[in-house]
Amino acid sequence: MNDWHRIFTQNVLVPPHPQRARQLVKESTAFQCVLKWLDGPIIRQGELEVLSEVECHLRVSFFDVTYRHFFGRTWKTTVKPTTRPPSRIVFNEPLYFHTSLNHPHIVAVVEVVAEGKKRDGTLQTASCGFGILQIFSNQPNSPTSASQDKRLRLYHGTPRALLHPLLQDPTEQNKHMTLIENCSLQYTLKPHPALELAFHLLPENLLVSGLQQIPGLLPAHGESGDALRKPRLQKPITGHLDDLFFTLYPSLEKFEEELLELHVQDHFQEGCGPLDGGGLEILERRLRVGVHNGLGFVQRPQVVVLVPEMDVALTRSASFSRKVVSSSKTSSGSQALVLRSRLRLPEMVGHPAFAVVFQLEYVFSSPAGVDSNAASVTSLSNLACMHMVRWAVWNPLLEADSGRVTLPLQGGIQPNPSHCLVYKVPSASMSSEEVKQVESGTVRFQFSLGSEEHLDAPAEPVSGPKAEQQPARKPPTSPSSPPAPAPRGLAAPQDSPVGPGLSISQLVASPRSPTQHCLARPTSQLPCGSRASPSQGEFPLEGGISHLEADLSQTCLVLETSIAERLQELPFTPLHAPIVAGTQTRSSAGQPSRASMVLLQSSGFPEILDANKQPAEAVNPTDPVTFNPQKEESDCLQSNEMVLQFLAFSRVAQDCRGTSWPKTVYFTFQFYRFPPATTPRLQLVQLGEAGQPGSGALTHILVPVSRDGTFDAGSPGFQLRYMVGPGFLKPGERRCFARYLAVQTLQIDVWDGDSLLLIGSAAVQMKHLLRQGRPAVQASHELEVVATEYEQDTMVVSGDVLGFGRVKPIGVHSVVKGRLHLTLANVGHLCEQKVRGCSTLPPSRSRVISSDGASRFSGGSLLTGGSSRRKHVVQAQKLADVDSELAAMLLTHARQGTGPRDISCESDATRRRKLERMKSVRLQEAGGELGRRGTSVLAQQSVRTQHLRDLQVIAAYRERTKAESIASLLSLAITTEHTLHATLGVAEFFEFVLKNPHNTQHTVTVEIDNPELSVIVDSQEWRDFKGAAGLHTPVEEDMFHLRGSLAPQLYLRPHETAHIPFKFQSFSAGQLAMVQVLFRASGGKPIAVLCLTVELQPHVVDQVFRFYHPELSFLKKAIRLPPWHTLPGAPVGMLGEDPPVHVRCSDPNVICETQNVSPGEPRDVFLKVASGPSPEIKDFFVIIYSDRWLATPTQTWQVHLHSLQRVDVSCVAGQLTRLSLVLRGTQTVRKVRAFTSHPQELKTDPKGVFVLPPRGVQDLHVGVRPLRAGSRFVHLNLVDVDCHQLVASWLVCLSCRQPLISKAFEITLAVGEGKGVNKRITYTNPYPSRRTFHLHSDHPELLRFREDSFQVAGGETYSIGLRFAPSLRVGEEEILIYINDHEDKNEEAFCVKVIYQ
Repeated sequence: MNDWHRIFTQNVLVPPHPQRARQLVKESTAFQCVLKWLDGPIIRQGELEVLSEVECHLRVSFFDVTYRHFFGRTWKTTVKPTTRPPSRIVFNEPLYFHTSLNHPHIVAVVEVVAEGKKRDGTLQTASCGFGILQIFSNQPNSPTSASQDKRLRLYHGTPRALLHPLLQDPTEQNKHMTLIENCSLQYTLKPHPALELAFHLLPENLLVSGLQQIPGLLPAHGESGDALRKPRLQKPITGHLDDLFFTLYPSLEKFEEELLELHVQDHFQEGCGPLDGGGLEILERRLRVGVHNGLGFVQRPQVVVLVPEMDVALTRSASFSRKVVSSSKTSSGSQALVLRSRLRLPEMVGHPAFAVVFQLEYVFSSPAGVDSNAASVTSLSNLACMHMVRWAVWNPLLEADSGRVTLPLQGGIQPNPSHCLVYKVPSASMSSEEVKQVESGTVRFQFSLGSEEHLDAPAEPVSGPKAEQQPARKPPTSPSSPPAPAPRGLAAPQDSPVGPGLSISQLVASPRSPTQHCLARPTSQLPCGSRASPSQGEFPLEGGISHLEADLSQTCLVLETSIAERLQELPFTPLHAPIVAGTQTRSSAGQPSRASMVLLQSSGFPEILDANKQPAEAVNPTDPVTFNPQKEESDCLQSNEMVLQFLAFSRVAQDCRGTSWPKTVYFTFQFYRFPPATTPRLQLVQLGEAGQPGSGALTHILVPVSRDGTFDAGSPGFQLRYMVGPGFLKPGERRCFARYLAVQTLQIDVWDGDSLLLIGSAAVQMKHLLRQGRPAVQASHELEVVATEYEQDTMVVSGDVLGFGRVKPIGVHSVVKGRLHLTLANVGHLCEQKVRGCSTLPPSRSRVISSDGASRFSGGSLLTGGSSRRKHVVQAQKLADVDSELAAMLLTHARQGTGPRDISCESDATRRRKLERMKSVRLQEAGGELGRRGTSVLAQQSVRTQHLRDLQVIAAYRERTKAESIASLLSLAITTEHTLHATLGVAEFFEFVLKNPHNTQHTVTVEIDNPELSVIVDSQEWRDFKGAAGLHTPVEEDMFHLRGSLAPQLYLRPHETAHIPFKFQSFSAGQLAMVQVLFRASGGKPIAVLCLTVELQPHVVDQVFRFYHPELSFLKKAIRLPPWHTLPGAPVGMLGEDPPVHVRCSDPNVICETQNVSPGEPRDVFLKVASGPSPEIKDFFVIIYSDRWLATPTQTWQVHLHSLQRVDVSCVAGQLTRLSLVLRGTQTVRKVRAFTSHPQELKTDPKGVFVLPPRGVQDLHVGVRPLRAGSRFVHLNLVDVDCHQLVASWLVCLSCRQPLISKAFEITLAVGEGKGVNKRITYTNPYPSRRTFHLHSDHPELLRFREDSFQVAGGETYSIGLRFAPSLRVGEEEILIYINDHEDKNEEAFCVKVIYQ
């Protein structure tokens, strides 16, 4: 035992940084590092003169550069003597370790330490320098792929300098790091896969020497003594533990009673509020048993469940109960904890450092708890905490085969193998040593060594039926797998389950009846000293020992075989509160009132005129619209000028809770396929003659803001124009644009121009913009701007049922923030230029694509294209001018000539060749002198030689590319081009007419280079698409031969024609796609080519969801679909029959699914999205289908996910909670201000504009006072007030609980337009001194105080004046009054129930 304690205390490791431990766990990698020698005068001369007998050694420690954290354990080499003058010091000591922290910032720090004796004889150590050894590198070929020697540079100082804040990364390049000249450490570092065999004996991040003896490893061969270079494991020995009894002082009942009592006290002292002790209970008593070699657990400890001794006795027969009592007679009548099964330890090794560790743990129910009236979804929902109460360690005497052992239990603050806090031990200051051994409790058990065959051998010869031999079972290799022991002693039918993955309901499940088994073992397998009576063999129901052993064996066999079986999935309802789509987040639109129209008319907004300078025709947005596509196509005004005019933004009556009204706003939206638009900031100017917000009249108009912050009241409103004409639309797109106006809804987001917070969203239908032959139309809208808040996910699984298929959303609150006055107009114009081709889509026969007349090559010359009826004039050009590849080759030869080589490389080969000719001309002109005539002649010969070489290159190049050029031109004869106008999620169906041009039959393979285009191989699907498209071409059954994942094939007779059905469906929001379909015959040659140009058109968006979520986490939402009979275009089915539902997403990284439910049940769409780093915004579309073939979407949703920094705040309603946020400056000085979405509940300090210094750090103090209890999100933005840019953003997650209500009142008020009612309530100061109190209310719009604070002397009573505002509707409202002290902490809370009638 002394060996285990010594090794355990010497190898305690410092864990890695908690942030590093939370990262993804990777496979551990083993390394070998050999520290060879130290070169240079590392030891200073002054130390050599002061100290005598100077020696040197190295110390190695792990260091995390990112978090500035040393971890692991410092390792030291052997001490080496030094010489004068200092020269090379040789170590040659191997160092081994393994780690899973594969990151370049995980390094090893090597320190050089000198030690010597002072003149007085004392020993002194001094640090001479240190180096940073890189373990992992940023290159993919890892640090240590090569084993060559490396030199480690050494720095002045000690490794503690790495903790200084001035040492920024990269550390080696920091100016504060000074190299030691002419000093280095020679070392090698390489992976050591051989160490993986001993991973279970060595903990991670432990530095060990190859000369160190590791418990569980055999000594090394030879003289090197390096046992880790090729580790060899010692032979394991299997041990068994039976009859485990845990006795606790003074008794089990009193021990657990005190444990629960102290647990309640700790919960109260931690500020979690009072806890009812009756609601706290012990759910489990667990025992963890594992083998420990002093360095760590050899395998994962086994987990079993202990039960009180009385519970075991009640489940046995009388005879067996007497045996239990007799075996525990030493417990002095105290009840013990019993293990009802045998423990098998196959990892024991005959080494003094190997010990068995027992850890007793208690599992408690949740102190916070869920409501006792609410049904628990799973038994694990009650788990809150698990504490270790006792532990023990035992070193078995391996020379003994068996024996009974009694150990004292340990507790308190002393170190333990799990490195966690343990429940306290009784005070033993007045106790003797004998009493101290038992005051903490004891554990008793029977220990035996050997295999299972040895244990099951008969103890003495007996007569009877011969035992049936069973093959020996292989022991489990996984530490978490359950053992399969041979039972003996106190074994019972209910074996204790092993493994931490079982729920409480499984651990306490009732055992199976023994009558289910009929196999009995003979009496020869009874334990020593036990004899079977004839009655036990005749009556197995009375708990005979032989029957219990046979029953356990059968149970173990079933348990072992069931591990490899697949678990059966049970019906499960995800705990996501559903969001109802289409009922809460869609804003309503209507026509402005006559009073609003008078104000708009008199405000001077610009008038919208048609092409003839006449006012555009005004239409009523509430009138129905009849869409006639033919009428739109036959309109002579081919160009459409779309006008969006933002006029005013009014406040509503419900938004009167004291919330701040924005001073400026701006709008974001996207019209058709134009880029997303963001309007400039618009000032909200209040009208002097405007009515009250409650009257619904116009209150504020929009005015553009100039650069200096002023606005011009003479030109109100903001106007945007989009010209949609033949110059913008592609051929065939005009009909798509008309359909877009007919069915699309324009989504407009309204933002606060100062805080950059979202005010709300509005939606307006654009079907009234269809001119239908009129010169110009305009429609004025009054849109509700709706803000939707999503609370944090709760444990509620259903909502309030409102009707068939309708459910009130849970955790979703929609508030109308204002009304947007908007005018939309469409002004027709004549085309300014003649547009070639037809601008409309072909009729329905365009669904059939034929190769006749659609070829890109019509015969004739291979050098010119087009029709042969047209005359072509072609100007001769040089091959180098039309072929860039050939030009590059000629230029390369020109560089090899005698021309100048100082010309820079340019992309245009023609320009470079002209420069060469210009220099040749100048060279000829300079040849007038006699001395340069010879040079000119040589230059001309060089140019002639170059030209000859170029001609040879041209001839070779033409010969090589001739076949390829002819083949590419001839392929145009079988190529058909077609343009397809597709929409996101819509399946575009068409048929291609394929003809076999040969006189022989062929098996044609259809090859497609884009997965979004597919061949329809199902005849029923083909038939349904034909019916939807109105095609009457024939349908063939079993047309294609399918070969798994390979391309489909079809058979064509000579000159036969077949219609090939295709379906294009895209789920990506792109703009253009090119798809090529190749039809290959049997010999591999193509017989037809189809080139598709896919142009994606804007799609309909039925719903827009905008979620704000913490960064780098998963958003999980359930969106409830509206009833099918309310959706436009939904298929008509039988009563009570719902169509199938399919869901697709435009982002493949988003998990989107729905589940089948019973008819009439609401359907939910489940989303799981990974949020990115702040402030990333992830946009994607969710497409819902209600048909079998996913042809046309029933609903299309657009989802915006904003990733923000998360700040969690736990607080009490009405009470102020303070926290601080760290602001980091940017590169320049900024004037910033903090804005919040709930200014009444969240305050910041500084309040106004303040200066954020560059690259500085500053605190932003936040005070949170929630008005209501619950969980919700509050947005906090830090905005640059000069540039109106977002500097930082936080998502404050409030978890607010309601204070204890001390008094309740009730008052009845009349509904009407009265002035309100004044009331008084009294409050008595419970303190003996004078105190100041502050008043707050959770409904400030309904209740106001005469004074917000008051002072009252000790013990005196004060009357609080209340002012109740009138209400316009009948109902009830509960108003909470918070009375806080001078620190704004809640003293008392009153509840006033107001009845409006």
